[in-house]
Amino acid sequence: MTIGVALTVPDTTNYVDSSVELARKAADAGLRSAWFGQRLDYDSAGLAAIVGREVPGLHVGTSAIPIFGRHPLLVSSQAQTTQAATHGRYHLGLALGARFIVENSFGLPFERPIKRLREFLTALRPLLDEGAADFRGELLTAAPNLPAKVPGAEPRVPVLVAAMGPQALRVTGELADGTLPYLAGPRTLGEQIVPAITEAAEKAGRPAPRIVAFVPGVVTSDVEAVREKAVSNMAFYEQVPSYQRVIAAEGATRAGELAAIGDEKTLADTVRRYYDAGATEVIVSTTEINGPEDQQRSFELLGSL
Repeated sequence: MTIGVALTVPDTTNYVDSSVELARKAADAGLRSAWFGQRLDYDSAGLAAIVGREVPGLHVGTSAIPIFGRHPLLVSSQAQTTQAATHGRYHLGLALGARFIVENSFGLPFERPIKRLREFLTALRPLLDEGAADFRGELLTAAPNLPAKVPGAEPRVPVLVAAMGPQALRVTGELADGTLPYLAGPRTLGEQIVPAITEAAEKAGRPAPRIVAFVPGVVTSDVEAVREKAVSNMAFYEQVPSYQRVIAAEGATRAGELAAIGDEKTLADTVRRYYDAGATEVIVSTTEINGPEDQQRSFELLGSL
């Protein structure tokens, strides 16, 4: 089993320094990878480059960089730079993003997202592999007239997409290396996500896709208080239609209800259910819902699995 953690640092005077320190703790506990979300403050690819260089052997990933407001050429440059900095331990995660963030923060219309995803991935792959592209689509053009290959950015950067709906999963299966579902529980994973993306990859003649399941969870002795915190801190996801659908598919009404909160057995059993449902990797997000002591207990448990 390959198990990692999604890292977020609360209340710090230097986000980068604290992220490196937290990643070291995760690696020391035996975890294999650390992943960073893309927010509107730090740059996730840049942060992954620093952490991956400072913590030898630890794989690092972004989950996930929204494609609206970004261009394949620029994302390719970021990804290749991070891959060179980490000597091949970077995993590029992309996402469609949320309509209200795209339109309110970037001032861009959230239009034809599936078409944009298809064009973005089509242009991005040759840029990452060869440092060149000649793509002219309806929504995007990527035809650099200068070399776009970073020396040392090997092996090829894996591209994953936070896809959970049927159309996004189809495009991801055809053009990317796998998916990064979050809040999609074992039932949704096994009955909807894994079959849809696997079928799309098979029809496109591609290898079996990676299913990198992101799971909120923590080991704690104060289950009631931590559950209350999870419900509050994770309420953001209830505003996003794609998350609303997977929350409902698991029979829940609040995102925080899907967090695995309890003793070591509770979290270990949850991780195993995701593998049984078809996950190839499990990434546990602990830092949204707990304090440092619970986080360390969680790291130690996950590293031991």
